[in-house]
Amino acid sequence: MRREVVVSLLVLCFIGSDVVQEGEGIWLNVPPSKNKCVSEEIQNNVVVLADYVVIYDDPAHVTPTISVKVTSPYGNDLHHQENATHGQFAFTAHEAGNYLACFSVDGSNPGGGDVSVNLEWRTGIAAKDWESVARKEKIEGVELELRKLEGAVEAIHENLLYLRTREAEMRTVSERTNGRVAWWSIMSLGICIVVSALQLWHLKRFFQKKKLI
Repeated sequence: MRREVVVSLLVLCFIGSDVVQEGEGIWLNVPPSKNKCVSEEIQNNVVVLADYVVIYDDPAHVTPTISVKVTSPYGNDLHHQENATHGQFAFTAHEAGNYLACFSVDGSNPGGGDVSVNLEWRTGIAAKDWESVARKEKIEGVELELRKLEGAVEAIHENLLYLRTREAEMRTVSERTNGRVAWWSIMSLGICIVVSALQLWHLKRFFQKKKLI
């Protein structure tokens, strides 16, 4: 048991901040007339949880509002909120690919400049409510940390499998592309040879008619 704990801790230290997949705090400056988007490539069956809030330091004016839209890789709307100063969205990824969250400023922007938005984006194990898990299963301390490490290792394993699958897909596409390029080169060379032969035949007939040869 102690050896497994040491191995898990070594894995955690080696991977670093990527183990707790993946919780990120992002600051966005949203222009008044443009969208500002962030995206992340997420695999199937991964839980995503995000909180966003408008940061406005001028108490003399009304806090500007934003419009938020989250879409899946195939364009399905997962979250859409308008006239918001803060909010939250959560979903489970059913499609592998890039998930896009776009922010835009609504009309009610008294300052007229960029609007600062803080986005906390958590996926996978970072989105799991460990306090609820601890209360439900009555675990704490080292046992809870071991459960977190176990979840982190499982997440790393799933990521490696996903990367291997993507690598196989890219290799297949590359091989198909190379095959098509090879056939295109052969066809181009064949066409060049045929055209050259026709030109020689035409020139030969032309010179024979002119009795030059």
